[in-house]
Amino acid sequence: MSTRAGSPPSGGPWVAEVSVGPEPLRPDDVVAVARHGAAVRLSEQALDAIGAARAAVEALAAAERPVYGVSTGFGALATRHIPPEDRTRLQRSVIRSHAAGAGPEVEPEVVRALMLLRLHTMATGRTGVRVELAEGYAAMLAAGITPVIPEYGSLGCSGDLAPLSAVALALTGEGEVRDADGVLRPAAEALAAAGCRPPRRGSR
Repeated sequence: MSTRAGSPPSGGPWVAEVSVGPEPLRPDDVVAVARHGAAVRLSEQALDAIGAARAAVEALAAAERPVYGVSTGFGALATRHIPPEDRTRLQRSVIRSHAAGAGPEVEPEVVRALMLLRLHTMATGRTGVRVELAEGYAAMLAAGITPVIPEYGSLGCSGDLAPLSAVALALTGEGEVRDADGVLRPAAEALAAAGCRPPRRGSR
């Protein structure tokens, strides 16, 4: 039985909203968000940490010295310099190519837990993402929008690349999601209905 985001059931210690910051998440908060539909928000400390890390990435992107994954390609293309005007397209292509999988959908509560834990990683200020990207994750969780992730599929040596890419794809308005009522919808349609705007395109 699913619960709309922001209205967890009575009779338990669950909260309606969880603040996500650099400090570790409590197990009860993960359950509240993943299983009982609690919304999330980023703390001021998280916003400061994300902003500071992003400033460091912007400096690296503007530097003449190549930086892997920022101003170069990935894997076999690690030595290839990517011009600034092509970096947005590269990042989007990486998401699309990695969002591959097969099999039944992963349970919504598992996907929400995955999203919350990834959001917490961003909140530590160690990823270099833009603030609006982290805010996009928080907005999707708060709106009860759950990306559809196939149960099977991984790439390379990291088994989380495919599911995390499926989440990122939905955040950009592509792919399919379940809305707060559990209805399968195109991501762009569900985001628009919930008033969530996909982050502007940019490197990372």
